[in-house]
Amino acid sequence: MVGAPSTSHIRAYAAWLALVLAAACATNPVTGKREFSLMSEAQELQIGQEQDAQVRKEMGVDGDRELQQYVSDIGLRLARVSERPNLPWHFTVVDVPAINAFALPGGYIYVTRGILPFLDSEAQLAGVLGHEIGHVTARHAAQQYSRATGAQLGLILGTILLPQTRPFAGLGQSGLGVMFLKYGRDDELQADALGVKYASAAGWDPAGIPQMLTTLSRVEEASDNKGIPNWLSTHPAPEDRVQRVQAALQAATTGEHRFVTDRDGYLQRIDGIVFGDNPDQGVVRGESFLHAALRFAIDFPSGWEVVNGPSQVVAKEPGANGVMLLQLLEQAAGRTIQEVALRSMEGAGFRVLDGGRTTINGLDGFVGTYQGSIQDLGPVTVRAAHVVHDQKVFLVAGLSPPQVYPRLEPAFARTINSFRPMTRAEAEGIRPNRVVLYTAREGDSWQSIAERQGKGVVKATTLAIMNGHAVIDQPRPGERLKIVAAG
Repeated sequence: MVGAPSTSHIRAYAAWLALVLAAACATNPVTGKREFSLMSEAQELQIGQEQDAQVRKEMGVDGDRELQQYVSDIGLRLARVSERPNLPWHFTVVDVPAINAFALPGGYIYVTRGILPFLDSEAQLAGVLGHEIGHVTARHAAQQYSRATGAQLGLILGTILLPQTRPFAGLGQSGLGVMFLKYGRDDELQADALGVKYASAAGWDPAGIPQMLTTLSRVEEASDNKGIPNWLSTHPAPEDRVQRVQAALQAATTGEHRFVTDRDGYLQRIDGIVFGDNPDQGVVRGESFLHAALRFAIDFPSGWEVVNGPSQVVAKEPGANGVMLLQLLEQAAGRTIQEVALRSMEGAGFRVLDGGRTTINGLDGFVGTYQGSIQDLGPVTVRAAHVVHDQKVFLVAGLSPPQVYPRLEPAFARTINSFRPMTRAEAEGIRPNRVVLYTAREGDSWQSIAERQGKGVVKATTLAIMNGHAVIDQPRPGERLKIVAAG
């Protein structure tokens, strides 16, 4: 039996604990207060650098160098007036259609290509960047890490990246397989206020922040994103958030100021930007998925929601448990396609029920039926095809609970049999949807513009929100608008 600790032991432990806590405290650059933190600035920089490489690999970087420079110049101007101007700041437009922006510790700020059409001026872009800079300067990401004590580095970004070699991993999450870190209400309000502070100090109209928040709230109400993580799913938005930022706005605009809004300049910068999927990463056209770079096409079941993610394309039956996915196997092990298929599925914990070699539209393949279990979905029956195309192996699979599999098996089979190669001419003929500028005419409505110029690729409500209007408004004759032209 161990005896009770002596008074001297207790005092020694208390002294040691005090030293540990003191070492784990840091001064918040924004508030000036001491706070508990397990991450030094050097660790912030290391984590940011490591995760930046992962973000760029998983999401891709938009190839428009002039746009990248434009965003970076605005971000650096804002960072210079922040409390941490000496961080090695980096600002990047990632090639993702989701409407989002996020920050990593150490000064790494990202805006998605998808958010840019929904901002209506340079001042609003400055507001988004200033908000994300605020998350870094106030060490919100570092504090989140400290609260998680010992979490993996990936938790700082909050991403859950789908393993390329394990089919069906992460299907219980979003179609993209990416979920960003959620900040608390107080952190969001502080970042809003800091965005106002930085934008006004750098010369932009801080009214862009509440305008931006209003637009993004409308996006949430009329979302076209079908589960793709967007700004308001990752940045909590209390009902009074726009009102709460008014105090900071009033303080920033006291006295005489000549602030820049620059709507016309911003519109010129995003004229022609890709809207939605980039053909180099594959595009969704109705129920079809077309990949120009890899030169193949596939048709998912009619009426299913199709989401193109960085690692998988996922289609889901609305209101039911049927799921289909398409995935490139990065590490296909085996001498024959049958060996590759069985190793892949058995390695993921699935038992083969039947299967055989086949040809799908001239391509060598193996189609089989499997049973297994998936986290968050439970027991499933799977109909899966492993198909060889251009010396690569693709997995096309449909899965569902065993009790509904007989109903869905014909749909799974049709999709599997629709996988087909494309000719070079077909691949080159795939054009992205793009944002273009348009001057509203007498009699125009959002509906008529969406149908005439956009051929129905976006909703009328989306066009209204993109241009800073409530969905019940209509465009004014002579108004310069951002619209979406179909590819």
